[in-house]
Amino acid sequence: MNEKAIADNNRRGRLLVVGLGLIGGSLAQAARERYLCLEVIGVARRQATLDQAIENGIVDRVAEDPPDALRELGEGDVVVLSVPTLAIGQVLGELRQHLDPAVTITDAASVKGSVVATVRDVYGAVPPQFVPGHPIAGSEQSGVGAANPDLFVDHRVILTPLAETAPEHVERVRRLWEGVGATVTPMPVDEHDEVLAATSHLPHMLAYSLVDTLAKMDENREIFRYAAGGFRDFTRIAGSDPVMWHDIALSNSEAILGVLDLLTENFAALRQAIADRDSDYIMGVFTRAREARTHFAKMLDRKAYLEPAEASSLTYCTQPRALPLAGRLRVPGDKSISHRSVMLGSLAEGITRISGFLEGEDSLATLQAFRDMGAVIEGPDHGEVSIHGVGMNGLSPPPGPLYLGNSGTSMRLLAGLLSGQRFDVEMTGDESLSRRPMKRVVDPLTQMGAQIETGDDGTPPLFIRGGQPLKGIDYVLPMASAQVKSAVLLAGLYADGETSVTEPAPTRDHTERMLGGFGYPVVREGDTVRIAGGGKLRACTIDVPADISSAAFFMVAASIVPGSDIVLEHVGVNPTRTGVVNILRAMGADISLLNEREAGGEPVADIRVRHAPLRGIHIPEDQVPLAIDEFPALFIAASCAEGRTVLTGAGELRVKESDRIQAMADGLCTLGIVATPREDGIEIEGGEIRGGTVESHGDHRIAMAFAVAGLVATDSININDCQNVATSFPGFAALAVKVGFNLTELRE
Repeated sequence: MNEKAIADNNRRGRLLVVGLGLIGGSLAQAARERYLCLEVIGVARRQATLDQAIENGIVDRVAEDPPDALRELGEGDVVVLSVPTLAIGQVLGELRQHLDPAVTITDAASVKGSVVATVRDVYGAVPPQFVPGHPIAGSEQSGVGAANPDLFVDHRVILTPLAETAPEHVERVRRLWEGVGATVTPMPVDEHDEVLAATSHLPHMLAYSLVDTLAKMDENREIFRYAAGGFRDFTRIAGSDPVMWHDIALSNSEAILGVLDLLTENFAALRQAIADRDSDYIMGVFTRAREARTHFAKMLDRKAYLEPAEASSLTYCTQPRALPLAGRLRVPGDKSISHRSVMLGSLAEGITRISGFLEGEDSLATLQAFRDMGAVIEGPDHGEVSIHGVGMNGLSPPPGPLYLGNSGTSMRLLAGLLSGQRFDVEMTGDESLSRRPMKRVVDPLTQMGAQIETGDDGTPPLFIRGGQPLKGIDYVLPMASAQVKSAVLLAGLYADGETSVTEPAPTRDHTERMLGGFGYPVVREGDTVRIAGGGKLRACTIDVPADISSAAFFMVAASIVPGSDIVLEHVGVNPTRTGVVNILRAMGADISLLNEREAGGEPVADIRVRHAPLRGIHIPEDQVPLAIDEFPALFIAASCAEGRTVLTGAGELRVKESDRIQAMADGLCTLGIVATPREDGIEIEGGEIRGGTVESHGDHRIAMAFAVAGLVATDSININDCQNVATSFPGFAALAVKVGFNLTELRE
């Protein structure tokens, strides 16, 4: 049975399209060519339009007497009103008496509030058969001659059903639009008109006004002759149908006027800034706008910042490596320091200049959050960032929720910092972040006087009530956590009196070091850190060292591949972060720290790693907090070591981006390694790593760890769901290949 015959068996109902312009004609032709309906009928006022529709194969037949055609329709049939917005009332009034209540009616108007009001006027109430709709698609061309059966493919159609609308009619319209290739999204009527006023209607008003203004200028011939691509791209929409946009301007006037008023205010402020040569204001507008364009798209789709638009998934494919690894390389900047540099730089007075900034998703989430709160930030450009600080009390309310992607560090640290602001703020994240615990941060902040609401089970989103007076507390951490410590200290900047945090074991001290670098007094007494509220931060220069967590994958790789000898340059070797070095050395790794020095208050060194036989050990619990992020890589080292490696006291690993204990144990077992997960750790028997397919569960460190395992596996390894590697290590695959990995990326 051929494709048409199969479709003929599946298709049901008839489609009658009133108005065969671009939208109506394209829908009719698409439905006909895809065999979605038993019959496609066209209705138009001009005979020439009907003739062309038949000639071009857009419809099966036209209705020379529309009332007769309407009386033929019944249950399962659909009528689409694709006429100008202001004409819908007249058309519906003419059709109403001929339409069976079982026939589904929908429209394609760009404004929904006025259409719904019109339907109520005609019927007295919204009938259950009416489904308001709006396809977000178009072209510079109009009329039936511009009909394009692929117009709606990969475009969005918004449906705005009301309480009165019957579900079976909504489902029928949804199937029709999905059948022509569109993605259907439900939305309330008022929200639709507000959103479209800002994203579609306003740009068209601007384009029409701009072209009209320039056309009146004496030099208009030269203006249009030398117009660059940006001008042509933007003003292209001024070539749209004037009648349609006239109707939209009048039908959605309230929402359009609202965004026009706001834009007029902003234009006036920008004009004044240009007149006053206010460099900071101008730079703020331009930098925020450039970044917001990408950020909003990612936020609305709940995507990662650097996720390739064309890829829905990324798989790493490894092949066994026969040759040793060799060379010098510098991994990206330290993520923890990058986060904190943006936070404190934004609160400082003056311009903070950062080099080596990690341009990964998590750091970009923090950077965008402060842009949303009014900080002017230039870059990042090859790791260079300049932050025009607003002072301790200079942040502004963001225009909406702060979207933090996958970054738990951003959310937890910002929870402390934002607890002291005068405005309310909500923080959201992607699906992974929305499952991660926040109660450990919320509890001490609440003790300080913060008002924070969480989602179910203490997970995001977080809503922080502004204007709450904070008081200093003496807080004893129930577990070793640099993020909780930092959140409390950042809240302490705004607290009355002194705030202290006591740790059960040392954790990374980047916050304390950086506060000192910004001129804020910090006192360290044994396991306790103290600060007093009410101080100021002074801008400074920050050189972000390479991230030891990223370097860890190459340390393990060089240790397990015979003959390897690599040097990792300018790596941060803060004593609170060198647990991975200490653990690998205890396992027998050959690791040397060369050229030890200090950069921006942080100790750095070049790390040379040469292959050496590894042996299993019982990892000291005092090293666990110093290597908490590096354990996925260390589990690969343990798999290649002689004997058993035992980890305890690492329950924190179960609440990272994934349950890293279980995820690594599952993957290692798939690859032939005996790995037994425990509540707070794991036992791993060294052995031979075989090939197979493993799941990273969207966790960047698990994905990279199994990429390292692929170096010594007896067969190929496929690692699924690796797109989040960009959260901490953009360009990992390319750098790995450069140093000797046999690794390829498969995008789908």
